[in-house]
Amino acid sequence: MSQSIRNVDPEGARALLEEGWTYVDVRTPEEFEAGHVPGALNVPWAFQGAGGMRANPEFLEVMRAAFGREEHLLLGCRSGVRSRHAAEALVQVGFTNLAELVTGYEGKRDAFGRLLPGWAPSGLPTESGTPSGAGYSSVRERQPR
Repeated sequence: MSQSIRNVDPEGARALLEEGWTYVDVRTPEEFEAGHVPGALNVPWAFQGAGGMRANPEFLEVMRAAFGREEHLLLGCRSGVRSRHAAEALVQVGFTNLAELVTGYEGKRDAFGRLLPGWAPSGLPTESGTPSGAGYSSVRERQPR
């Protein structure tokens, strides 16, 4: 299943965005507001709760309502863990054009403990706040392209 998800590094992600792909940031609304890829839309895979992260029970429902199954979607999170889970879940419900920013927004460590930079540490453009139409409540009202 995961072979149908295209893995990209920050430069590959930038190239896909230049081709017109839609970036879906699956981090929490608070993480998204603190900093994200310009033009990203926020659909959290999980929310921060008192006992830690808890799954967003509406994730698949919102994604199916807001995006076409064949829409070109690039998923990202902080370090590539949540976005991988989200992409795999989307493949199971029929999404066909998915890519994942494997190092996420901040980066992750490889098997040898070396830091692989994410979007922001790679020096790519970022923005903060929640632009009109980009927050989770707005995406919940979005219509597929």
